[in-house]
Amino acid sequence: MTAVAAAPARAGGARHLAGTGALLRLALRRDRLMIPAWVLVLGLSVAGMGSSLQALYDTAAKRAELAASMNANASLRALYGPVLSDSVGGLVAWRMAGFGAVLAAVMSLLIVVRHTREEEETGRQELLSAAMVGRRAPLTAALLAALVANAGLAVLIAAGLAKSGQPAGGSLALGIAVGGAGMFFAALAAIAAQLTESARLAKGLTGAALGLAFALRAAGDAAAAPARAAAKGSGAPLLTWLSPVGWSQNLRAYAGERWWVVLLFAAATAVATAAAYALTARRDVGMSFLPARPGPARAPRSLGGPSGLAWRLQRTTLLGWTAGFALAGAAFGGIAKGAASMVGGNQQTREIFERMGGQRGLTDAFLATMTGMLGMIAAIYAVGAVVRMRAEETGDRAEPVLAGAVGRMRWACGHLAVAVAGSAVLLAAGGLTLGVSYGASVGDIAGRTGPVLAAALSQLPAVWTLAGLAVLVFGLLPKATGAVWALVGGCLALGWVGPALDLPQWAMDLSPYGHLPKLPGGTVTAAPFLWLPALSAVFISAGLTGFRRRDIG
Repeated sequence: MTAVAAAPARAGGARHLAGTGALLRLALRRDRLMIPAWVLVLGLSVAGMGSSLQALYDTAAKRAELAASMNANASLRALYGPVLSDSVGGLVAWRMAGFGAVLAAVMSLLIVVRHTREEEETGRQELLSAAMVGRRAPLTAALLAALVANAGLAVLIAAGLAKSGQPAGGSLALGIAVGGAGMFFAALAAIAAQLTESARLAKGLTGAALGLAFALRAAGDAAAAPARAAAKGSGAPLLTWLSPVGWSQNLRAYAGERWWVVLLFAAATAVATAAAYALTARRDVGMSFLPARPGPARAPRSLGGPSGLAWRLQRTTLLGWTAGFALAGAAFGGIAKGAASMVGGNQQTREIFERMGGQRGLTDAFLATMTGMLGMIAAIYAVGAVVRMRAEETGDRAEPVLAGAVGRMRWACGHLAVAVAGSAVLLAAGGLTLGVSYGASVGDIAGRTGPVLAAALSQLPAVWTLAGLAVLVFGLLPKATGAVWALVGGCLALGWVGPALDLPQWAMDLSPYGHLPKLPGGTVTAAPFLWLPALSAVFISAGLTGFRRRDIG
């Protein structure tokens, strides 16, 4: 009787997963550019850091001095995490465990949301579900695609570091730490895809969870005593254990690996995945547990044109990003005063900060580094606002609008205006709070706010260049629009790890940010503020021309 009852259950489970293999192959084919780009850029950045750090800190005394100076400063522990080992591998883990985990999480949430909620939003999933496709097959295929990407990333990191001469155990631990964090956030993205009715909200929810995880890790490491930060025992701060980004650190690659943390990643991912499966079994295709509120009976006058529609679609996202930039600026400004004490007398660390932020004083270099970070993050918003046009197009929402008295150029320019002006608003908010917070700490708000605000706004030409590149791809190669995210990730990686790796200038110049002056304190030349906007205009013009001439869809 038991065997007879179990057979239909097994058959039902198989039926729910029917078509998973075909959907996985489709997902990997669609992401054949995006996934390899993410994996190669991030994996090679981590793998190449060992030899660079070995050249910078070629003696045990230099590495010990660096570790001591970093662990002694709460601000640097909040920004980068503690140095758990003064070996070369330990320094690699210090710089890349948290940062790599964040980028792997971004890669994973993009993959999962694209192949779940975006497919439902565009109506393609309903067509697929009418064929021999099981109810859980799309979610399973999306998670498997994320697993392929994160496994490839983990293998590349582990093999690259081991080949460069680092211990195999620590290399494997660091690879698992980065890939494990990516898979956990892939499972969280799967939950968000069930809760929301739009891909944009699903990405926003998962991104908010990632931001909270980073904040918990930073708060825990900042509050820890220096002795505890460097301890090799089990006394990690509680807040870091509440953060998946903190788990990547607490696996302690090259510092007496805690292999049981791998089980923590596995258990948390399994629980989140089970929750996603439970939610998908309780809703219809295209529906969500958090439906949008019904709008008013009459549309306001602002919705009378494409610009007003674009603002209405993207205003909530812009407001959320603005609040985040304002908070980040205030936090960075509060620790800028102690920039010199962060470095102490370590010449190599001083050189890294100066490569990131310029030569004129450590405080100015730190402020320039922070404004550069704000600029690179602002590009994520700007490119996302551009990519929203592709989502409107594939979701069959653009065609009814364009069928009326609205031309393609007016419609596209409405979204571009939000991307261009919105990125300026973000950098203004971040630069203003950064300047005010730093000025308040040194007792000179009036004198410090203006230069810091100008430094933040000076990042706009690079932000607009990446946004223009996204328009170019959207207009000429619409099916490859998602690959733009890999280019943005590459610029982030260059800006974050390039100075530590002491990459040659030609490599740094591959990013538009490499051509901007390091402000405040750097020498200002007009050239990049002229040719970068001109290049952006060329990209946008070519992209809009292509969009006007190609078919919609």
